[in-house]
Amino acid sequence: MPASQDLLARLVAFDTTSRRSNLDLIDWVADYLFDYGLRPRLSYSDDKHKANLFVRIGPGDEPALVLSGHTDVVPVDGQDWHTNPFTLTEKDGRLYGRGSADMKGFIASSLALVPQAVELSREGRLARPIALALSYDEEVGCIGVRRLIADVVAAGEKVSGVIVGEPTEMKPVIAHKGIAQYRCRVIGREAHSSLTPYGVNAIEYAAKLIVHLRRLAETEAAFGHRNALYDVPFTTLQTGLVHGGVAANIVPRDCEFVFECRWLPGDDPERFTDSLLEYVATLVDEMRQVAPEADIQIEPLVHCPAFEADEGSPVRVETARLCGCKDGVGVASATEAGLFQEAGLPAVVCGPGSFREAHKPDEYLEVAQLGACDDWMTRLLAHRLR
Repeated sequence: MPASQDLLARLVAFDTTSRRSNLDLIDWVADYLFDYGLRPRLSYSDDKHKANLFVRIGPGDEPALVLSGHTDVVPVDGQDWHTNPFTLTEKDGRLYGRGSADMKGFIASSLALVPQAVELSREGRLARPIALALSYDEEVGCIGVRRLIADVVAAGEKVSGVIVGEPTEMKPVIAHKGIAQYRCRVIGREAHSSLTPYGVNAIEYAAKLIVHLRRLAETEAAFGHRNALYDVPFTTLQTGLVHGGVAANIVPRDCEFVFECRWLPGDDPERFTDSLLEYVATLVDEMRQVAPEADIQIEPLVHCPAFEADEGSPVRVETARLCGCKDGVGVASATEAGLFQEAGLPAVVCGPGSFREAHKPDEYLEVAQLGACDDWMTRLLAHRLR
């Protein structure tokens, strides 16, 4: 049986940063599965540069429990790494490498389970099947999983539940916030900086909108609905990117910023964008008093729904039992679980490692956490035998 740490080293060696193709990794995993007599199904992006993978082990007439992970990772650009991010490095009980925690550790542990699962299936002892699902472009908006879900549904695959293996320190996450991101482009009028009344300063109008968003966020933090289940118990807004201007002595014509909302299940992020659009209309009228061509445009970029596991769902109950706890927690970070849940595929989030180490330089997964996941996988398989 291949060791999960060896498999993790192989997975980390593939640079699957979201801007790159993931096909080398997917092809390698497919070949690994072929060696055990499995025939995975791939679903491709429109340009065929990326693919999802789905494979089932066990009786085809029974619903499968899906172990799901995304194959893409965030960039390492500009980060101060002390090891090669694409070479798994073990030091002081930690496994350093991009994606080790988020979330190739879970994928490695799932792949390590394959030989035993296949053998049990051939012996007729695997009563309830498992499946492995790998997606692309989770980090840039949960893009690939939408096609994976559509493919699974269209193929008539029976699914009892989905475990999304994001890093949760092997504790069940039964709810998380949704995330929406928007790009706002402000178009003003250029002028010499000595003649500011003849221009419309796009940066300054963008700043007004950013301050408006900040006030909405502060009001929500102070007076909005709260849910103690979550590590950040209220809906949040923040501006993450700003670009604008050409030179200090030019009234800037263009400014662009990206903002996001992370909302609690049951909340409506559109109430914030509606408020912003009302303010946008006021500002555009003001800008066009000087420059009729001025405008403010808001473009939606990402929308991943909030997630809340159905109380009493089999996958929620089984995951809690395998983890040795009564139930789970809620987190602020979004995952693919909300999309599985929306599609009628009950989900829960549970995997090795910590969100605190994700996306950072020197990302790592503790060896003990990978071992805990391997043990958890073994128990999961044992619970599916005749």
